[in-house]
Amino acid sequence: MNKIKKNTYSLKWSKLNLLGGCILILLGNFSCSYKAQEKERSLEDRKVIQQQVEPQALFPYPEIPAMLIRPDEREAYLVVHYWDNFNFADTLLINNKNVTEQGVADYLAILGKETVKKEDLKESLENFCSRLEQQAHARKILLQIMENYLYNPNSPFYNEKLYALFLERMINSKYVDAVRKSSLQFHLQLINRNTPGHKATDFVYYLQDGSKCTLYQTKIRGNRLLLVFYDPECSSCHEVMQEMVRDNLLKQAVETGYLTILAIYTEGNLEVWKHTLDKLPEEWIVGCDREVIKEHTLYDLKAMPSLYLLDADKIVLLKDASYNKICRELQDRLNPVE
Repeated sequence: MNKIKKNTYSLKWSKLNLLGGCILILLGNFSCSYKAQEKERSLEDRKVIQQQVEPQALFPYPEIPAMLIRPDEREAYLVVHYWDNFNFADTLLINNKNVTEQGVADYLAILGKETVKKEDLKESLENFCSRLEQQAHARKILLQIMENYLYNPNSPFYNEKLYALFLERMINSKYVDAVRKSSLQFHLQLINRNTPGHKATDFVYYLQDGSKCTLYQTKIRGNRLLLVFYDPECSSCHEVMQEMVRDNLLKQAVETGYLTILAIYTEGNLEVWKHTLDKLPEEWIVGCDREVIKEHTLYDLKAMPSLYLLDADKIVLLKDASYNKICRELQDRLNPVE
């Protein structure tokens, strides 16, 4: 299995900050002093300014009607009509990352806002999908871009719920061939597996002495189990695991009995696993699953390490979460704000 390494998304992320200003102008969400200066400028004037800043980054934003004054009205219009002026049939435009890929990044930044209404989000995705699906080249490129941005846990736009909505729509498209639909359906199945609020999938693992146990049989001290799927030969795994070993907060959570850690090696080189066991704390439960989890896709291990936070009943609290997110959860529990 290929391990996804950390990706900074430097091109898209840095340009998002630049083009985000253009979106704020469209929404009318800017300071009073700047608003006074911009009040008389038309959308065409702004496009000229944008072109001077970045000549090749010219996403055709929709023009928001002047009659829409309230920020929520302007945001709703932008969400629904975001792709109105984009030509999905233009292959050169589709291939221009400064336009298409950056346009997607800005789009997802908007959709990810808590203020976006569900009905507007749904209508926006329908408008987006109904236009991209009819053009073979646009369909191929944008399906991949949406996967990279929404399904890669190292992406700043990682959002499985939003990706699931997109997948459900494209799976029902008459323009998507059976092979591609099968791949989309597989992703959707993985997203819907081991979701927060549901019981984690049980599996068998083996300890160093050869004894066998299951996830459900694992005794938990306290009310939290940190389930870690790892591979010591993966560079990202090594970095995160070393961070965990050195983390005093994690050590405190284990020593006080609040947290149990179960680390599972999911690959097939048992010699490597045995030779690296002494690098992990004795307080951790460390086992190997003999590749069953990977072969039967019991868990979505698209990136390693993969971290799940469970409660004493093995109910998923956090799925495939970053270690920083795990730490914030532990910090809130161990040191609650009074």
